[in-house]
Amino acid sequence: MTNPPTLSVVVLAYNEVDTLERTCREIIEAIERIGVHAEVVVVDDGSTDGTGVVADKLAETDARIRVIHHQPNRGLGGVYRTGFTEARGLYVTFFPADGQFPASIIGEFLPRMKDYDMVLGYLPRRDSALLSKGLSLAERALYRMLLGRMPRFQGILMFRRSLLSKHTLQSQGRGWAVLLEFIIRCARDECRIVNVATDVRPRTHGSSKVNNLRTIWSNLRQVIALRQILDKRSAT
Repeated sequence: MTNPPTLSVVVLAYNEVDTLERTCREIIEAIERIGVHAEVVVVDDGSTDGTGVVADKLAETDARIRVIHHQPNRGLGGVYRTGFTEARGLYVTFFPADGQFPASIIGEFLPRMKDYDMVLGYLPRRDSALLSKGLSLAERALYRMLLGRMPRFQGILMFRRSLLSKHTLQSQGRGWAVLLEFIIRCARDECRIVNVATDVRPRTHGSSKVNNLRTIWSNLRQVIALRQILDKRSAT
């Protein structure tokens, strides 16, 4: 029986055929550079553009890469739940397959795991369009109104996988509410959390699948449901 990896890097992939291979190669290079025993878990969320084929070919040529296929598409929430279940590493992180976040973040976050239970990235400055930036700010303000003070987080996180066994996550939506629930539960449980600023790069292919009114409205409904879940726990 082989020893479990130190780190699991879960790659969230939905119709990213143009960027998946480059993203995975960059992650593998970052892993090799810091010399950590790691696995890359690609979660293909029911892609229809050949992303799944590319992922399987990558796994055939590198034993460190595993592929999980969703059929049908389960949304961002489904990908996070699969990552939570499938990751085998002592530490876990998630990277989008679009390549916007440099894999060098892994080398910045991992050393901090010696002293913390969770590292949360944030973006110190964003050059996104005014409408996109406004929607994001409004969304975060609504979240604070509904859920109270929350840890600062945008983009990439890393955490001890053992935290998952301490918290029963109840959010079932397609959006990122399940990740938000996990972070909030960890923060309220007084986990050791640190924030680290990260870089973000412009997309080279395709368009964002998360920063639009439809997704924000869906996320808001899930956050309202999350508040009810958290309120019930507080009352018990």
